[in-house]
Amino acid sequence: MNIKHQELEIDPQKPFANCKLEREKYATVLTDIVKAYPQGFTLAINNEWGAGKITFVKMWQQQLKNEGFQTIYFNAWENDFESDPLVAILSELNVLTDKKNEKIYKSIAVKGAEMSKHILPVLTKALIKKYMGSDIIADIASESAKGITELFEDEIKNYANKKKSVSEFRTQLAEFVKPTEQGTAVIFIIDELDRCRPDYAVKLLEHLKHFFTVPGIVFVLSIDKNHLSSSVRGFYGSELINTDEYLRRFIDLEYSIPRPTNRAFCDYLFKYYSFGDFIHSEQRRQYSEFNHDRDNILKMSEIIFDASNTTLRQQEKIFALTRLVLSSFKSNQYIFAPLLFTLVFLKIIKPEVYNKLDNGSISLQQLSDEFCKLLPADATNSHDFNFLYLLAHLLHFYNNTKDTETRLKILETGTDGNKRCQIKTIFEQEDYSPKLANDLADLNDNRKTSTVKIDYLLSKINLSNPISL
Repeated sequence: MNIKHQELEIDPQKPFANCKLEREKYATVLTDIVKAYPQGFTLAINNEWGAGKITFVKMWQQQLKNEGFQTIYFNAWENDFESDPLVAILSELNVLTDKKNEKIYKSIAVKGAEMSKHILPVLTKALIKKYMGSDIIADIASESAKGITELFEDEIKNYANKKKSVSEFRTQLAEFVKPTEQGTAVIFIIDELDRCRPDYAVKLLEHLKHFFTVPGIVFVLSIDKNHLSSSVRGFYGSELINTDEYLRRFIDLEYSIPRPTNRAFCDYLFKYYSFGDFIHSEQRRQYSEFNHDRDNILKMSEIIFDASNTTLRQQEKIFALTRLVLSSFKSNQYIFAPLLFTLVFLKIIKPEVYNKLDNGSISLQQLSDEFCKLLPADATNSHDFNFLYLLAHLLHFYNNTKDTETRLKILETGTDGNKRCQIKTIFEQEDYSPKLANDLADLNDNRKTSTVKIDYLLSKINLSNPISL
């Protein structure tokens, strides 16, 4: 049984063979785009963290290789220990060297080294005051006027030399990466830039703009633009920076991988984490009341993921924990599948709500409200899942955790003999919630559920019970 979702194996011949999200078609679109612009540009693949960008770009890279492209994959986050990203980028380009262009590469490396040198700063009054004190500024300024003039002249020479070096660097780089005979550009993929130190991320962007924008290279930035924007604001120390406008200087085309259908991914996770080993075990199949657990988990996961817009990585974590929790149940025990899955979802995605539920500090009405927030906008019109009955389980089990004195009497019998409930929901317009009242009454009258407490599930979710693997 898996506890962590491992990286998918990428088949060199069929890179997307193991992709469960049907994303090969999007890679094909991107390949067509880079074929159309061999002179080079910068493409940003912008999706939030946990959307599966790393796996996608690695599969796409292999597909590009299979079509004859020269490609480079650079994980910026793994290399931000370097102070200067120029060194890292040049090192990655080394993989393109052969006997024909080795000399050019060495020249590029030399020019890059020249550009990365620190230039002696001009001696200014501000620096004198900072390090030597304001009372001696006048004396030093008068005595060092000649030295400052000489330094300023050196600065002009350094600037001219550096500008020349940049020009020569870019000319030689363009020669080094010139499109192949097939007319294809080098595809340089830069991944996880948004996770880097802010100074490293900004320097890398600036280097790409000023040094590496040459014909023959397509830079692909795999990013979460929101997090990269935070790095930019952090580097410049201001929340007022228009980061969209700033990043537009570096990005020519932005693309977002369309979100996959949740049902397909949930089916895959159900199999990957071996839910069937428990749910379809020989011992459990003997109990007919458990026959719908699989469908209930998959249906609830699809509904709640659609409504909450969770990332793929979050979905993986929820399925992984749910499967581990199932290992603490015996084969003849009720798991209350949709409720169990909902509670695991709360623990991972809304821990503040889960903690209140766990310590008993949330009211029944608040609990009802929080549950309804998890549902899609059209939940009241859904006929294929009984959300109201699920809510009744949640409220009933939670209320059972209270002692006799503090337990809320949520059911009353009206003068007409019908059950009434004081908890309001989105499912009913009546103040006394008759449908919810009837569901609660059924649970209260059923010997299998009448005394069940929410702790029965929470203790397992909190991993307070023995695990049987």
